[in-house]
Amino acid sequence: MNLWLRLIYELASWRFRGALHWSDVGHRTFRVWPSDLDVFKHMNNGKFLALFDISRYDLALRSGSWQRWKKLGWYPVVVAETVTFRKSLMPWQTFDMQSKVIGWDDQAFYFDQRMVVDGEIYTQGMVRVRFLKRSRGILTPAEILAIEGNEWLGGQPTLPAWVAQWGKESALPKGKEAAPSNWH
Repeated sequence: MNLWLRLIYELASWRFRGALHWSDVGHRTFRVWPSDLDVFKHMNNGKFLALFDISRYDLALRSGSWQRWKKLGWYPVVVAETVTFRKSLMPWQTFDMQSKVIGWDDQAFYFDQRMVVDGEIYTQGMVRVRFLKRSRGILTPAEILAIEGNEWLGGQPTLPAWVAQWGKESALPKGKEAAPSNWH
């Protein structure tokens, strides 16, 4: 339920956080709510991914990109993500969520997302995002960049080699494929 409350708050408050360019780092402050906790009394690992979603949504809204995409019937979908946890987030603790597009390949954009407490990274996620059309079909980053004016402040970023490799290796094969023979 708290995800819906956070999403409603996002929709009601994003204009008050100031405009961003979509090449900026988006910052949001969150607090760990009791409903975010698991049986070990720290933030449940599934909540991190939901907050990553809200943070990317905030960046898209504040940059004006979301509004353009919506008019065109385009929407982003997560196709892969990996998360590294360093420290637990505890009840009522506040943290800064940072989200940034760090680059793209010919199929997807890559977001680096971090949860930071007092300047220390507690959690970091790498998220691979593709765009789909409501009318069916897949968009390339080049098509997305074209409607964004092809401007990227500071020049096109170079995707780190490990991220590019992870993007290739995390892709599922197309079509139906049987489980590996060692799955019994």
